[in-house]
Amino acid sequence: MTIAMSRRALLGAATLLATPAIARAQAAPRTLRVGNQRGGLRSLLEVSGLARDLPYRIEWSEFPAAQPLLEALNANAVDLGSMGDLNFFSVYSSGAPIKAIAATRSDGASQNIVVRGDSPIRSVADLRGKRIAAARGGWTHYSLLAILHKAGIPFSDVRFAWLLPAEAALAFRTGEVDAWSVWEPYTSLEVLNFNARVLADARGLTPSASVLAVHNDALTQRREQLLDFVRRNARGWAWAQGNRDEYARFTAQIIRQPVPVIQRAYEVSQTRAVPIDDALVREFQTAVDQAQAWGVVPQRVTVAEAVDQSFSRDLGA
Repeated sequence: MTIAMSRRALLGAATLLATPAIARAQAAPRTLRVGNQRGGLRSLLEVSGLARDLPYRIEWSEFPAAQPLLEALNANAVDLGSMGDLNFFSVYSSGAPIKAIAATRSDGASQNIVVRGDSPIRSVADLRGKRIAAARGGWTHYSLLAILHKAGIPFSDVRFAWLLPAEAALAFRTGEVDAWSVWEPYTSLEVLNFNARVLADARGLTPSASVLAVHNDALTQRREQLLDFVRRNARGWAWAQGNRDEYARFTAQIIRQPVPVIQRAYEVSQTRAVPIDDALVREFQTAVDQAQAWGVVPQRVTVAEAVDQSFSRDLGA
């Protein structure tokens, strides 16, 4: 015998069946997938105590550098990550579905050209005809060109060796390259442990900024968690300004570097959270336009379309 159920009864049964699943989903904290570079976001939040009492779960993924992190972000394998401004804009310009929602700024002295202590090179002008190591497509690619440009040296007058830090450090110490365009804490390691000299830095030549970048899906689906993370990140950098030695000791243990190296790097960098406001957007646009003209960024970028300024407004910036 067939038993017919009313529409109301069917809806009621479906609601009863669905209720436990809905309740579990609402009760369970959402997960935020965060890409971390060693000694980066994770160490800052943990040492400052801001990784405690989260209203959501963080699923950390570790990356050795910005480029593989950006590849994971582009593929929607992570929701969020931090990287240098030009690394971000380079990948964004290729059509990646990502946006920058927050920023930090370091002193331009954290981007350097270094030479060995016994090098005869004494000025940027002495770099003519010399071989310089740098990582292609990011901060120190741009800052190297900016330093050369300021000194009136045509780029064709030097030889570039495009090397990642581990390869560049070996080439630099063994004399295979004459100079190295590098950033902190690598500069401090070379200065304190290998008697290198800072030849020039990028003060006044680059925004010296990093961004928190998110996949567009996370932007629409996890805004509440992202806003909380941005707030904690800003508070973490404020904490670091007043607790630099503790932060340095914690990070040095994680990345297995001498504490004095990290202390010097943090003192030079003076990293702090800054809003993505109209002034920073204009500064980014100037730098990105120049970077695109020099071939550091492959395509032109309209910075205002690559960033979401609403997070800065929500933070009261």
